[in-house]
Amino acid sequence: MFRGAETSIRAKEGRLSNREGVVGANAEAARAAAFERLVEDRLDATYRLARLILRDPQEAEDATHDAFVRAWRDHGRLRDPDRFDAWFGRILVNACRDRLRRGSHRRHDDLDRAASAAAPHDANRQVDERDALERAFRTLNADQRIAVVLRYYRDLPVEQVARTVGAPVGTVRSRLHYGLQQMRRALESGSNGMDR
Repeated sequence: MFRGAETSIRAKEGRLSNREGVVGANAEAARAAAFERLVEDRLDATYRLARLILRDPQEAEDATHDAFVRAWRDHGRLRDPDRFDAWFGRILVNACRDRLRRGSHRRHDDLDRAASAAAPHDANRQVDERDALERAFRTLNADQRIAVVLRYYRDLPVEQVARTVGAPVGTVRSRLHYGLQQMRRALESGSNGMDR
């Protein structure tokens, strides 16, 4: 009988030796340590992407947490470890999409560091433009938001956006086209209302 087959039979029967149990515990500890390093390396970028999509710091933290929990739970399903970033990106995008679709997304009108660092002579104009852009962005549906953020904030090519969201390239191009068109209309209607 092969030694590996004998070990698997004993494992099924619950008769592993202390040495075999320690090896299994060490393997699990090594897996946990490796995953912890992945989390540390990707935490900031993951949160930033979720924050761009959701526009809410608390929701972004929750989506980031959900994505890492799903990745830990489903790590065994990853067939090619070299594709971890694409696999995890899809998990994060889906976590953000779930939060947007559930409607649990709370709206906050906070200004980030970029708006607060505006030059004093045109600070009001920059804040007004940023607020208008934020209002226009909020008119997009979840799929359009995700496509716009990945394409224009993360600067990913359309093909990479399609792989990340799991949609055909043509669908992503359509979401970008109609999303940007909708934002333009919202910006134009907002500026017309402000001129009166």
